[in-house]
Amino acid sequence: MKCPHCNHEDSKVTDSRDVEDTVRRRRQCLSCGFRFTTYERIHTGNMVIIKKDRRRESFDRNKVATGIHKACEKRPLPTGTIEKLVDEIESGLLGLGRVEIPSTAVGEAVMDKLKELDHIAYIRFASVYRDFADITSLKREVDTLIEGKPLASQLPLITDEEFSSPGRRRKDTSSKRF
Repeated sequence: MKCPHCNHEDSKVTDSRDVEDTVRRRRQCLSCGFRFTTYERIHTGNMVIIKKDRRRESFDRNKVATGIHKACEKRPLPTGTIEKLVDEIESGLLGLGRVEIPSTAVGEAVMDKLKELDHIAYIRFASVYRDFADITSLKREVDTLIEGKPLASQLPLITDEEFSSPGRRRKDTSSKRF
């Protein structure tokens, strides 16, 4: 393993730990003493994705991660959530035991995981993946999402008590000058 600091070829492993599907190794360069961490993942074989136009390409977890990152942009998700999601999707696809997997299976797996994780990210991904023809089909998808599961993770801006209280008045901002 090359040292990222001095490019020396040799390093020694000072600590090694299993972390889910990866092995975390703490290393020290034998030349300069620089310490660094590597992560090793078991390569289980090449999955081939069959695209809609019948082309075939190798499974690329970075491509899946990029799509999920875009859908989850500016969403309040804990650090490492997306990487864990990609790991779960990849494990699920490998669990199918098939070398060739249709791209629709990958897209549906991503949508299933996003639906559990974050409704806004799910709708963002679905709007691109399903290529909604019009606003009606998008609304239909949102309605089925709302009917299927309450949006417990999203906090209301105004509580029901504040909204229905009789003493509640709106401020008149129409006469303000800027």
